[in-house]
Amino acid sequence: MGRTWSEGGLDAQDERRIAVELFNETWALLERPDRGAEEDLRMLHAAHASRFHWGEIGEPVNLARGEWQCSRVYAVLGRAEPARFHAERCLELCEANGIGDFDLAYAYEALARAERLAGDEEAVRRHLDDARAAATRIAEAEDREHFLRDLADLEPR
Repeated sequence: MGRTWSEGGLDAQDERRIAVELFNETWALLERPDRGAEEDLRMLHAAHASRFHWGEIGEPVNLARGEWQCSRVYAVLGRAEPARFHAERCLELCEANGIGDFDLAYAYEALARAERLAGDEEAVRRHLDDARAAATRIAEAEDREHFLRDLADLEPR
């Protein structure tokens, strides 16, 4: 198979630091209301780079969160197909690894967001139902409330 990226010189601590910094950079760009086209590209590349580095050293939960972030970036950029792809990967990782709590709820949120972009309102409703059900199993009240606030912008008006 060949050498992995981490075998090429980065140790696990550096991989983790880079993954976190890129995740945070992506998040900061997502929250900027006045992003330009170059910042959109930077955000997209940072999300993928973060996911790549988590793939080298992360646990399944890190991979799921990376896939969720890629999905969110594509959704913000109005690109339904890659948003759906990464949301499906997020859900697959959650299901295959017994990841629940807010990670599972956000996997369904990402699917609903992607389907909204694709114009499939039946799928949006189905994923919103799954997200609401998953939200009832979020252990921390603060996390649950935060998730429900995020989900509210996808609810039918």
